[in-house]
Amino acid sequence: MGGTAAVRARGVVKSFGDVVALDHVDLDVEEGRVHGLVGPNGAGKSTLLGLLLGLTAADRGRLEVLGTLVGRATSVPAGIAGFVDEPGLYPSLTPRQNLAALASLRGSDPHDVGWALAQVGLDDVADDRVRGFSLGMRQRLGLASAMLTRPRLLVLDEPTNGLDPAARRQVHRVLGDLTDDGTAVVLTSHRMDDLAELCSEVTVLSAGRVVFAGPLEKLASETGDLDHQVRTTDVVTARAVAARTPGIRLLDERDRGSRPGGDLLVVRGPLPAMDELVVRLVRAGVGVRELGPVVPPLEAAFLALTADEASEPEAAA
Repeated sequence: MGGTAAVRARGVVKSFGDVVALDHVDLDVEEGRVHGLVGPNGAGKSTLLGLLLGLTAADRGRLEVLGTLVGRATSVPAGIAGFVDEPGLYPSLTPRQNLAALASLRGSDPHDVGWALAQVGLDDVADDRVRGFSLGMRQRLGLASAMLTRPRLLVLDEPTNGLDPAARRQVHRVLGDLTDDGTAVVLTSHRMDDLAELCSEVTVLSAGRVVFAGPLEKLASETGDLDHQVRTTDVVTARAVAARTPGIRLLDERDRGSRPGGDLLVVRGPLPAMDELVVRLVRAGVGVRELGPVVPPLEAAFLALTADEASEPEAAA
């Protein structure tokens, strides 16, 4: 079911000298959704984020942000916040002082400073100097600064970079709360588990071009053959069953870096064939203790879509 568009881009082109950073890119982001931008280094992700934040302008194409047509002579509308690369912070100031300065510049309610710090779990270090913060703490402070304006569109570059598991869960919760309130979020991430937990749709970029755009489930289902590890109670029978299952190919464990023998098989095939293998193993009286992809489906799809594209160094937005 389609919602209201927070971002709609059609045929966007952006070059820096002879380097084409974005090559006729289309992008659709709905309100109240988290949309992931994925791609290898140099794919154009940061350039696209810079366009959404108004840090640069497209050379050609059409870009609408929060219902406003954005061009070279038109700045992005109010209601957008975020950061590209690391958030800009004053290292000699405390988190509270950093956010208070931003609130003053943006005309935000100063009472929101404490609220934003609490949301990202930094209220207990609100009066420490930022210069001693880890990367993960600076990322959370950048998210807090972006939340000060209560944005309708939040643009984040690797927001979970450097976070420990507890802080990562907290950031996920914050982003979930924001989208529940109708905020659209566009983020980049190299972590496939983040994409799986946060995003409803993704756009995969490679060498400045869109190579996939759509629901996360569709991306995962288009991976083709995957290598799976199968651990069973009877490896001899399991090997024989796997050899007779259509679409399944037995791999040499030594080729996969696994210890030969034991109770482990490595097989290759599409997901429907894996389902059939499990059914046949159970019918043969073989207990399946473990079945999992050697490479997760999302990561496999990403590698398949971007493996043949030569990455160019991405120009800074």
